[in-house]
Amino acid sequence: MSTQSIAIGSDHAGFHYKEAIKSTLLAAGHTVRDFGTDSDTACDYPDFIRPVAEAVARGEYERGIVLGGSGNGEAIVANRVPGIRCGVCWSEQTAVWNRAHNDGNVLSLGARTVSLELALAIVRVWLDTPFEGGRHLLRIRKIDDPAAQ
Repeated sequence: MSTQSIAIGSDHAGFHYKEAIKSTLLAAGHTVRDFGTDSDTACDYPDFIRPVAEAVARGEYERGIVLGGSGNGEAIVANRVPGIRCGVCWSEQTAVWNRAHNDGNVLSLGARTVSLELALAIVRVWLDTPFEGGRHLLRIRKIDDPAAQ
């Protein structure tokens, strides 16, 4: 796995997974910025997810990882930021498709839907999978620029 710069954030439900993923990424030599939250005290996920997505969209970080209970709300928030292609992944295969077909630049995980071991495996696969380009490139252009239709 080549080292990358990664922004990470979670709500209270994803806090413990975020901490474990962050430690794993740092141990592998990645640059990681944690946008919070800093505990499992109840909080509002947009406060922590939007800054992750905005930092990735600005090009400050190559990729982003966001976490919550299901990952769905987190993906919705991230995808409101222009230039972000965030997908909820629940298996290694969905992580491959998110990267290879959708050029996903933010990964969303649900701490209440996958085990920590699976979440770590998903992160590894997602970071290692390149975008295939080719036929998928036109689709990505249509996502990023609806006028390209």
